[in-house]
Amino acid sequence: MCGETEVTVQAGLEPCDPHKTPVLIIGQQKHLAQLSYSDIACKLKSRVTQEIWNHGVKSLQPSPTDTVSLYLNLCSVAALPTKVSRHNTESRAHSITKIVRSQTVAADEEYIVLVCERSSAYASVCAAARAYPLYSRKSSVLKSKRRQKVIIEVVLSGSTSTTLDDDDIRTMKAAIYGLRLAARIVDTPANEMTTIEFLKEIREVGKKLDIVPLVYEGEELRKMGMGGLYGVGKAASTPPVLAVLSHRPEGATKRFAWVGKGIVYDTGGLSMKTKTTMPGMKRDCGGAAAVLGAFYHAVTCGFKEDLCAIFCLAENAVGPDATKPDDIHKLYSGRTVEINNTDAEGRLVLGDGVAFALQDKCCDVIVDMATLTGAQATATGKYHAAILTNCPEMEECCVQAGRSSGELNHPLVYTPELHFHEFASAVADMKNSAADRNNAASSCAGLFIGAQLGFDYPGKWLHIDMASPVCMGERATGYGSSLLPVLFGEYTESQLLKSLAPKLPKIEHISKNNNKNDDVDNNGDMEPVRSATGKSELQDNDYPVHKKSRVQ
Repeated sequence: MCGETEVTVQAGLEPCDPHKTPVLIIGQQKHLAQLSYSDIACKLKSRVTQEIWNHGVKSLQPSPTDTVSLYLNLCSVAALPTKVSRHNTESRAHSITKIVRSQTVAADEEYIVLVCERSSAYASVCAAARAYPLYSRKSSVLKSKRRQKVIIEVVLSGSTSTTLDDDDIRTMKAAIYGLRLAARIVDTPANEMTTIEFLKEIREVGKKLDIVPLVYEGEELRKMGMGGLYGVGKAASTPPVLAVLSHRPEGATKRFAWVGKGIVYDTGGLSMKTKTTMPGMKRDCGGAAAVLGAFYHAVTCGFKEDLCAIFCLAENAVGPDATKPDDIHKLYSGRTVEINNTDAEGRLVLGDGVAFALQDKCCDVIVDMATLTGAQATATGKYHAAILTNCPEMEECCVQAGRSSGELNHPLVYTPELHFHEFASAVADMKNSAADRNNAASSCAGLFIGAQLGFDYPGKWLHIDMASPVCMGERATGYGSSLLPVLFGEYTESQLLKSLAPKLPKIEHISKNNNKNDDVDNNGDMEPVRSATGKSELQDNDYPVHKKSRVQ
């Protein structure tokens, strides 16, 4: 696209003249004070004297942030909040993004200098890059031949800090690409980002990684038994799609699946949204976009285990073929679902996605990510995603990874025995929307997805509802694209990701034989869930393409 901004990162400082190349220096006041004038002089040239630099840093009074101009509006120093609470990130990532957005001067080339401790460098770089979105349809941008370049430079502070090495820089560049890709997809309106166009984005990433995606679409989904994904997307002008990118390195002993909700537009279906709640629903593909960015990031950084990225793509449209309230769909898990709210569609497509991860890919760890519920903002706010998991250790690790990556999250209550009865149906195995939406609505929505695996699923399941963090104001954040590579960083070759990654609980490979796939019935008791076909394997005369994808 014409007028596109290139964002890159490098270690150390490159000499420049702020009159020609603007400079924004950001850090905590204590870290800025540790910089001597000689440390930063190459960025200031003769435009800023030592006296002005010292006076500028001393005059900063962050409350919560503060910025002082050192030379016209072309060279500034900004202080981050002095303190953060235990549920925030030490990097102050959100403040970094806001400062960069407000202080950037949009020159042909400009520098962002981040002064931070090594543990905060990754999140700080991601936060700065987040301030430069890729998507625009402004006439002035489309006509422009100008290409802006932003160079993020990292100066490590602290007595134990060393400079970033080439491996660190490669990891950060992969993170920048992944989050900006995810944000661009989310920012793109549905008249451009249809399911077919999203599929092109998946194929493009696959091409970069030398992976050919596995694709099922339209009527093929119905024949496979994916009643959730097919039912949600069948009324749209472009078909629903299930796409899978599979990374299978030699020596892998574990299988991971990241499943993303990719509703390219959500009208609410026949349970239609209002004129005030429908705008912005182009962002309902944020989970799938994040999974795509995260998959690129992780594989580029040498992910050492089997990793599947599963994309559940559909448009929840209104039309003669649209799913109606009272319809009953059979999901890939074998469960039947009475539709009482067509605007609770994300859990239907993800239900099929996670069941596919279990039944066809036999995954030991399944993560689903989605802009799932408006109630998420009430539960955990606009900065923290809401997480739900069957593993308490995974819950702690995800929160830790959120603080390390700058993509925050906080746990929801996990009590299937108290909440799953909200989906009771007189005519089907369950309804798709809770009877009492004041009873832990975000938890209930997540439990619907988990129920398609079975609440005694022997592997690790993690649900991430990022409905609010998907955007900041009117711009997408690319949330999730950095969180997942950090959460599973110990399984990559990147030393930077390993240093940030939490110690995950022991993961054992599950087999089809020990997968009982049990579930909770409408009364809170345990009852078995059938496979999608009622058989352990498809027969030769049943959908041979689907059979080929089964793990033997």
